[in-house]
Amino acid sequence: MKEEWFEDPPTNLVDLFEDSVKKFPNRPWLGELNDEGKYEWITYKEASKRVDNLRSGLAQIGIKKDDAVGLIINNSIDWAIIAFATYGLGARLIPMYQKELEKVWRYIVEDGGIKVLFVVDNEVYEKTKHYKDEIQSLENIYLIQGEGENTMSGLEKLGSENPVPSIKPHWSDIAGLIYTSGTTGDPKGVLLSHGNFATNVKAAHLGYPDVSEKDRSYSILPWAHSFGQTAELNHGTYAGASIALMKSLDNLTTEIAIAQPTLLIAVPRIFNKVYAGIHNKLEEEGKAHLLELAKDTAAKIRNGEKPGFKGKLISSIVFKKIKKLFGGKLRYAITGSAVMNPEIGQFFIDVGIPTFDCYGLTETSPALTMNTPASNKLGSVGRAIKDVTVVIDKSRVGEDSEDGEIICFGPNVMQGYHNKPQKSAEVFVEDEKLGRGLRTGDRGRLDEDGFLYITGRFKEEYKLENGKYVHPASIEEELKLAPHIANAMVFGDGKPYNVGIIFPDFEALQKYAKEQNISFNDHKALIKEANVQRFLADQATQQLKGNFGGYEIPKKWIFIDEDFSLENGMLTQTMKLKRRNVLKTYGDQLNSLYK
Repeated sequence: MKEEWFEDPPTNLVDLFEDSVKKFPNRPWLGELNDEGKYEWITYKEASKRVDNLRSGLAQIGIKKDDAVGLIINNSIDWAIIAFATYGLGARLIPMYQKELEKVWRYIVEDGGIKVLFVVDNEVYEKTKHYKDEIQSLENIYLIQGEGENTMSGLEKLGSENPVPSIKPHWSDIAGLIYTSGTTGDPKGVLLSHGNFATNVKAAHLGYPDVSEKDRSYSILPWAHSFGQTAELNHGTYAGASIALMKSLDNLTTEIAIAQPTLLIAVPRIFNKVYAGIHNKLEEEGKAHLLELAKDTAAKIRNGEKPGFKGKLISSIVFKKIKKLFGGKLRYAITGSAVMNPEIGQFFIDVGIPTFDCYGLTETSPALTMNTPASNKLGSVGRAIKDVTVVIDKSRVGEDSEDGEIICFGPNVMQGYHNKPQKSAEVFVEDEKLGRGLRTGDRGRLDEDGFLYITGRFKEEYKLENGKYVHPASIEEELKLAPHIANAMVFGDGKPYNVGIIFPDFEALQKYAKEQNISFNDHKALIKEANVQRFLADQATQQLKGNFGGYEIPKKWIFIDEDFSLENGMLTQTMKLKRRNVLKTYGDQLNSLYK
């Protein structure tokens, strides 16, 4: 990697945090919702004291440079305290999802060589306590909640009595391992350096220079994933912003109204659900025409036409109510993981909440390209960030193709996969001028202005019997926008045509059934009804028509009453389908559709 990429401070996460403590000592940093429905905040200065104490406590029990510290807890003040205390000793942070399969925790603790493990509560402790006897590297397990000898608070007390100053890691030192969810095979530990994180944060701030100590985000995405960790926790800290922590996804609309964020780091699915919910609600109330009038008025204004008084009034009322759903102060949202549907993206721009699609991978720290307030094209994932070069490699698809595999060069490229040199070698490429690059496995194209458009994923694409390629993920995302479809999977590798799985939105489907006088005892009985199956199949086809070729639209379906989830092993932590696992359960039924 080029030294000049890492010249501007901060070059590590320790300086990043400590600089912000000096600049914004009394500003709120992190807030947790109490039982009375109010946020309780810890300031930068108060958090710094806890970080100092825990760092010193970790030093007392022998944690030193390059040791691995693990944690199993959702986003919380404690999560952040553990992270910055770990960095301050030059040690490596390995976060894990609280809602995870126990066998995955065990794999990560052993593969990552974790020396000290923090667990949220007794429930997780009971599931992990035997690791000490089975995993050679693991010396201690500490409870995050509670007080006493083997607790986080006990370590902080020990550290307060034996202070140890922070060290400032070199940009090339490893800050942490983030384990990819593993849609196939075991999770891979992505080695990310302090320089990887720091340059990514600074590049993000160049794209969003107005983010400041006056801003507040509402934390939805897990920090155990690189997008939430870099875009929200690290960038928010760098800018001196405050972060309101989500207590429960089930109460999202209530909590976000209390938090009143000005920024949101999210995935498009959040906005898709809000968009679909607004449409459904207004249709039920017989007011769908008001939303259409508001949208038409916004389109007229965009095109330089003069809207009517009624249209302006209705759009003002409708859009104000929608903005209030997000707390009323939201300026914009930064989205990743999937591309926002352009129609939905434009809708939220009209509402006054522009969403900016970005693109990256865990292996690129994660940001690679960004749309920003100063440079935004709907449907794209933006331009390459500072010091990053995007190359489209057409060797797998032919030089005549307008797209190819996206290769990334820059200071954001990971150091490798932990304990997996062969896997690392498979994704790294070397270039005389650009240095080391990363094969992303994603397909894309660049337009004349340098904006990147994602066209598919090599790992997921397949070829139909007629030789035409299908990218199932984009079809599935579109299907989930249909009012009565909650989830879907498309299948057809080597087959004459596509078929698929539909998991309905049962709340909406039950209303339809009642309107049609269809009687049913439970969800399983409902989806066996021929009229219901025809209705869902027709809706799926209508949703896809005009957006996809006829060969891409599934011709037959199976209908299921259990959603894909973490618990049944069919989703990753980032809500991506584990297709192999889905096919283990439903493969025979899907294949029977061709008979």
